[in-house]
Amino acid sequence: MSQSRIGKRPINVPGGVKVDIQEGRGFGQTVSVTGPKGTLSRTLRPEVVVSLENGVILVQPQGDSKLARSLHGLSRTLVSNMVEGVTSGFKKVLEINGVGYRAAVAGSKLTLQMGYSHPVEIEAPQGVTFTVPPGPKPSVVVEGIDKQLVGDMAAKVRSVRPPEPYKGKGIKYDYEVIRRKAGKSGGKKK
Repeated sequence: MSQSRIGKRPINVPGGVKVDIQEGRGFGQTVSVTGPKGTLSRTLRPEVVVSLENGVILVQPQGDSKLARSLHGLSRTLVSNMVEGVTSGFKKVLEINGVGYRAAVAGSKLTLQMGYSHPVEIEAPQGVTFTVPPGPKPSVVVEGIDKQLVGDMAAKVRSVRPPEPYKGKGIKYDYEVIRRKAGKSGGKKK
């Protein structure tokens, strides 16, 4: 039986983190992880088995079916992200490029002025916070303990005005590289 290289790796549980594994009725196990930043819970598929031994979480496939093997590495990564989220959290930084483009936060609502006739407002779901750090270049920081939720909200903010390739205006991730295009050359040919 070949196992996933990622799935075989054990997950170390840091101090101050409590892991609870419950057997599900009809479906797989429910793994709850509680740490200094909060609590996350996820029900995994019955094709994988999660066990906690001596402060180490192990994820094993149930049988040798193709589905069990394919869910092995995914399930291990999901549990690992839960442990990382409740200890240190996740963060995505988005840069805003363009004249007159601005962002502001009021409570849990992010307001973006992106050149449209109206401001665009995005409400943060529970577990996600928006911050706009002060500085010459406007940017938005999306933080939370659930990696999927943080990524979804960052993608939603970026989709308000994706970067365009000619002048680079729009909202982009801080690590994203925009491939620039030359544009039309307006000279006459003889």
